[in-house]
Amino acid sequence: MNKIAITLPISWVELTDRQLYYLFNLFQDNLSADQIKTYCFFLWGKIRVVCRYGEHDFVVKHNSDTFRVSRELIASAIHELDWIDSMPEYPVRISRIGRYIALPTDFQGVELEKYIYCDNLYQGYLSTQKQDLLNEMASILYNAPEIKTNAAEKLSTFYWFVSLKELLARTFPHFLQPAASVSSENLLEQGAPLGKRLQEAMNAQIRALTKGDITKEKQVLSMDTWRALAELDAQAKEYEELKRQYGK
Repeated sequence: MNKIAITLPISWVELTDRQLYYLFNLFQDNLSADQIKTYCFFLWGKIRVVCRYGEHDFVVKHNSDTFRVSRELIASAIHELDWIDSMPEYPVRISRIGRYIALPTDFQGVELEKYIYCDNLYQGYLSTQKQDLLNEMASILYNAPEIKTNAAEKLSTFYWFVSLKELLARTFPHFLQPAASVSSENLLEQGAPLGKRLQEAMNAQIRALTKGDITKEKQVLSMDTWRALAELDAQAKEYEELKRQYGK
């Protein structure tokens, strides 16, 4: 029996910009998960279908070799790409859009102000589904005020920020919650417009870091995001311990 030895990405973080563009463009089409994985399997595995062979088999070409494979074998093989069905465990994104280069994937070394601004836009997008908010996020994430993103780039921006927030929630669990634990009721609390709630949350974070000294606000906003979140996480942990000791 002839064998085809192919190499496939085993996780989101292995994908190149070209592969991310391809995948996010497939997501825009009305395709099933298995159809998407099949397209990726053939392209990334460098396999080309030559023709059908009977009712259930195909003749395929890999490098300079030609093989006959069954539909069942293909259906089994595409499960090597089942990780596509889940959100990335670590932040991923298209590293550059045109001449614009993205910020660090995990936001280490990025100013807190940019994270807060992007988070507000992200929450706004969850509430309204307005695509222009993703474009505005990209303008910050790529330091590109005039950027015009296409559908794949907008989706990349969304996936980047979702996976970033999941990473930060795991790293700073006392201050941040994983996205899965935040319900629509938490996000859109009755009687409190989203914009007002986001502004109040941002102000509370800044007050916690400045200890109420407004002269330090500019300094706080220019802090490294991870350094600021580490401080907020430590304060939240202290607050939790006080609640356990003394109750409400």
